[in-house]
Amino acid sequence: MRPSTHQVDPEFLSLPLHRLADAALSRASALGAEHADVRVHRTQTQSLRLRDGAVQSANDASTIGLAVRVVVDGTWGFASHAELSAETAVATAEQAVGVARALRSLNRDPVVLAPEPQYTDAHWVSDYDIDPFTVPTADKIGLLCEYSQRLLAADGVDHVSAACLQVKEQTFYADLAGSTITQQRVRLQPDLEATTVDKSAGSFETMASLAPPVGRGWEYLSDGTWDWSGELAQIPELLAEKVKSPSVAAGPTDLVIDPSNLWLTIHESIGHATEYDRAIGYEAAYAGTSFATPDQLGTLRYGSNIMHVTADRTVRHGLSTVGYDDEAVAAQSWDLVRDGVLVGYQLDRVFAPRMGLARSNGCSYADSAHHVPIQRMANVSLQPDPTLDRSTTDLIGAVENGIYVVGDKSWSIDMQRYNFQFTGQRFYRIRGGKLAGQLRNVAYQATTTDFWGSMEAVGGASTWRLGGAFNCGKAQPGQTAAVSHGCPSALFRGVNVLNTHAEGTSA
Repeated sequence: MRPSTHQVDPEFLSLPLHRLADAALSRASALGAEHADVRVHRTQTQSLRLRDGAVQSANDASTIGLAVRVVVDGTWGFASHAELSAETAVATAEQAVGVARALRSLNRDPVVLAPEPQYTDAHWVSDYDIDPFTVPTADKIGLLCEYSQRLLAADGVDHVSAACLQVKEQTFYADLAGSTITQQRVRLQPDLEATTVDKSAGSFETMASLAPPVGRGWEYLSDGTWDWSGELAQIPELLAEKVKSPSVAAGPTDLVIDPSNLWLTIHESIGHATEYDRAIGYEAAYAGTSFATPDQLGTLRYGSNIMHVTADRTVRHGLSTVGYDDEAVAAQSWDLVRDGVLVGYQLDRVFAPRMGLARSNGCSYADSAHHVPIQRMANVSLQPDPTLDRSTTDLIGAVENGIYVVGDKSWSIDMQRYNFQFTGQRFYRIRGGKLAGQLRNVAYQATTTDFWGSMEAVGGASTWRLGGAFNCGKAQPGQTAAVSHGCPSALFRGVNVLNTHAEGTSA
């Protein structure tokens, strides 16, 4: 990772971070904790939303708190508080120890934490140019309004929604082993969508920007990092064509899938399926389990031989990129699927020893001080062809009769991450290796292993892009996390395509 040009905000550093940690850790140790960690977590958010160029909402929020987590007699205890004082830190540590002791009689699986080197006074800041919280709100609204007006001025555009969610997350971590880590992350999620309405038919169609959420600053909307001008000029034309396009014919179809769509299929069918806690049943009560169980590690044929999927906490501008996780494990990258075979999982310091591994791969995260850290997803990505830099046009050229899928939209997948259905934003008919106009009402359906097994070719590094989401949900009480997924364009043979209009009518 390229080092950031920014430092952690002085306002956060001016908090009594070390005094709070010393008070809580000293008390936890005195009460017999084998392990204790303290986390001060602050999150600032701003959400801007416009409808037809007029502001609908502009909301700012900030949350902060102190969390203490302990292991006493092999049992977890956790407590948190919104007040940042040494006295509260001591009381919170006492409460966490009390929770552990109260649960000890119920615990049949003593906590064993994988070792990790000590990191003293470590600092890490994500890679961005312009802190969005330093840009006047009026300027940000003005830019979103300008983008909206450009779309509204085009023929056939009846409504435009524009929004931007920005987040700055700061954490201070300290533990009894001597690690002290301060981090700051910035991320941005812009949304822009045009709508055309057919009043006579009582129907409408939409066309949205393909700009993904990113671990960047305000430069993403203002300095050409994303080609907003080009996309704003293109969206009305694409929308007008979509309205007139024919409905798809259902059946087995060759697909070329753009990274702007494929990232979500990766998230749901690989990212969640290779979370170790899910694979052993820990998420069964809320978000399901996984077909990719540990007894199949090293043998499960996940996809075709060209399938290489990595988990990465270090990729530049990734939403799940960090310097260290919430258990003071340094960021890493590793293989999940190699040569089409399941070879790894996403782990924290508890689950690594259960797999016989000497070290966690750094997937612990809590979305606030008031939630306990759990195993969360890294940036899970499909790797491009390492030897041949095929373009998306090359992949399309290899298809006689098929569909090119662009942009994400709705999705559905079963609780084992195995049977799924995905739609998209834009679909283009492929005839004789060339694009031949848009199609409507398209969804593709498969099982995870059949789908990835049908992957015949992937694009080269020039086609690789990061997609992602701000709102990956997990756990009870529920937590959300932001995560990116990179991938090249890819060619799949004989995937079952549905006509969503026909399916909806028949239902």
